[in-house]
Amino acid sequence: MKIALYQPDIAGNVGTILRLGACLGVACDIIEPCGFPFSDKALKRAGMDYAEAVEIQRIADWQSFHAKAKAEGRRIALLSSKGATSLYETQFESDDILLFGSESAGVPDDVHAACDLRIRIPMQPGFRSLNVAVSAGIALSEALRQTGQLPLEKTR
Repeated sequence: MKIALYQPDIAGNVGTILRLGACLGVACDIIEPCGFPFSDKALKRAGMDYAEAVEIQRIADWQSFHAKAKAEGRRIALLSSKGATSLYETQFESDDILLFGSESAGVPDDVHAACDLRIRIPMQPGFRSLNVAVSAGIALSEALRQTGQLPLEKTR
């Protein structure tokens, strides 16, 4: 399982998602360009020292990311308010990549069309979307639960 962020705009959200990846043992791909200077300082506030514990790969553009995912035989599961399938009706596979769009624009139509799955998180009527980091936490937890990849809590 992996998280991918498409051209993220807000360093705080990226830091939070990197912390999520570290805590749940999931790598994170950042599809460039970012809407902020990608630096330790920009990420430190939300990611704290957790960002150092997650495998991060920065990828130059969508085409490179898509080609790499396909070469690895991995499905790309886009989380989108325009998704056709509910998160809770989706059957995840252990090597899926959960893709999240930029905070300001989501993903363009060609990226949306290229994804293998288009998933939405059910919400109350009248609301546009959840924060991307909140969405990542909800979707990743469900995907890991389904595939038996949630970290086991050790007895204290």
